[in-house]
Amino acid sequence: MISQVQNIPEVIDILKVLSTGMIVFAFAFMITPIWTNILYRYKIGIKIKKNSVDGEKLSIVNKFHAKKAGTPTMGGVIIWFSVFAVIFISEYVFPWFATLTDTNFIARLDFLDRSQTWLPLFALISAGVLGFFDDIMSVRGWGSNKGGGMRFAMRFWWLFAIAFGGAWWFYSKLGWDQLHVPAVGDFAIGWLYIPLFIFVILFTAISSNETDGLDGLNGGVLFIAFSSFAIISFAQNHVNLASFCAAVAGALLAFLWFNIPPARFFMGDTGAVSLGTTLGVVAMLNNSIIPLFFIVFIYILESGSAAAQLLSKKFLGRKIFLAAPIHHHFEAKGWPESKIVMRAWIFSIVMAAFGVIIGILGMG
Repeated sequence: MISQVQNIPEVIDILKVLSTGMIVFAFAFMITPIWTNILYRYKIGIKIKKNSVDGEKLSIVNKFHAKKAGTPTMGGVIIWFSVFAVIFISEYVFPWFATLTDTNFIARLDFLDRSQTWLPLFALISAGVLGFFDDIMSVRGWGSNKGGGMRFAMRFWWLFAIAFGGAWWFYSKLGWDQLHVPAVGDFAIGWLYIPLFIFVILFTAISSNETDGLDGLNGGVLFIAFSSFAIISFAQNHVNLASFCAAVAGALLAFLWFNIPPARFFMGDTGAVSLGTTLGVVAMLNNSIIPLFFIVFIYILESGSAAAQLLSKKFLGRKIFLAAPIHHHFEAKGWPESKIVMRAWIFSIVMAAFGVIIGILGMG
């Protein structure tokens, strides 16, 4: 009976996705102490920002987060490095080990696929390197930005370049120009696909960075999002892409073990920006833009609150929220950090469930 089940292709594919997530989780969990020791040894810790984007003093943020100054950052390296390492191992080591041990299943764990995983892997690594340098500059006080780091405009244009490169590749090389509306159908939008692609990538990258403000907040949201897209990818028969999403989710789960309050380290831009960028690419590969906005609906609230606060202060001369993004507003109202984070996770699970249902039932 067991052998019969193991020969069912769908079962093998499910085991592949789950096994990939577990392997990356174990790998990330094992290397975390090594990386955190490096971060502590070289004092690669955060500096609490004194001013917002518009130059106003962040008194509320400083009040609640002053104790976090010096906590190591750049924990996101663990996530993208673990995914990259396991992809390399699955491509070159697992086949050799499978031949040596005569174990066919291990050979099937390879999920490096030109059509499904090259692009999200490129986004993960390229945006991760960009965030890595931004984190280093912030910690060391380098750069033209006050207190160190890249100015927002510089980061924006780097991300724009990455997004434009991906949009051009999808449109020109892969011939993608359709927007899928769940339960309705596909609509050819021609060259408009390029600005749509760029918007999605910039939205997920920047919103991920803005949401990364409390211990475990963005890590949990991203874990839920990548787990959701693992399900959607599998439903679309993109098994290797589903394995990639499971790999990222597994790495995020290991990261969360050490990042829940009080955090041993923070994700940093090298994690938040790269994972947000990659999430956008995954959504585009699945042609699941509308489900994406349900799955990460909390990003709309975070970015929307920050934008509304900025515009209100500029044109009306007053604040809408006590602090922005909105998770800082709840902090200012006296909510404990753990309560904000856990309620954000619950909200994300509920909205992600809607997104997955829409994404699968609306495939058409």
